Amino acid sequence: MRTKPWTLSDEFWEKIKDEIPKRKRDAKREYQRKPGGGRKPTEPRKVLEGILYVLRTGCQRNAVPREYGSSSSLHRHFQFWTEEGFFERIWVLGLQEYDEMEGIGWEWQSIDGSLVKAPLALEASGNNPTDRGKKGTKRSVLVDQNGLPLAVVIDGANRHDVKLLEQSLDALVLKPQQDKEQSSLHLCADAGYTGKKARQNVIDRGYIPHIRSRGEEKQEKQEGKSPRRWVVEVLFSWLNRFRELLVRFEKKACNYLALLHFACSIIVWRK
Repeated sequence: MRTKPWTLSDEFWEKIKDEIPKRKRDAKREYQRKPGGGRKPTEPRKVLEGILYVLRTGCQRNAVPREYGSSSSLHRHFQFWTEEGFFERIWVLGLQEYDEMEGIGWEWQSIDGSLVKAPLALEASGNNPTDRGKKGTKRSVLVDQNGLPLAVVIDGANRHDVKLLEQSLDALVLKPQQDKEQSSLHLCADAGYTGKKARQNVIDRGYIPHIRSRGEEKQEKQEGKSPRRWVVEVLFSWLNRFRELLVRFEKKACNYLALLHFACSIIVWRK
């Protein structure tokens, strides 16, 4: 039987449940209620499924079925878990397990950026040159040779890809093991990353740059070869299946980034 896309499997929950942040009482503060008093909190698993429901469907929080808790409860838990770095942590755990079981394709990595609308954003937004100057956000991602996400950063839509190169390479959530660092690391990118400074930044971080123009990629395709850089487009396709990411309605950059981290963790764990 096919499960709903916002339902967490028992196997996945067992892997991440110990990472759920727990609120602690402030010893210096006086509370009216005793510990354990009042209404029982919603189960963390249901809350996480509620957040995933929003991420997958793109609906407003007040439209989430009541079985996952109230909209205020979902928002409160999401804010707390974001502050605690929970979503990035489970992404890293997934990468670590995948590296042990299958092995991350560190040798050939790819980088690129994509644009999304951001009508309500107050941070990390700018005039989108491809959308008549409307507000938008750029997502810069780094992937392994299989398209698995290794790093994600966001900025304004008017920020050029090459300006986010250093930040993206430095945002790796998991570093390769020492024996893998000794092998050659290659970075594939399109013509948006051309330039002496960009090339030197890539070399300084231990990569061999492979920057191709559209004409060169077209020629490779005619020769029956698929450009290695195209795996990054696979990740963008996977991310766009999470409808909440297609148009950014989050005002704060950290909230949208947390949703990206959650989506990346789901992609990695399902792989």
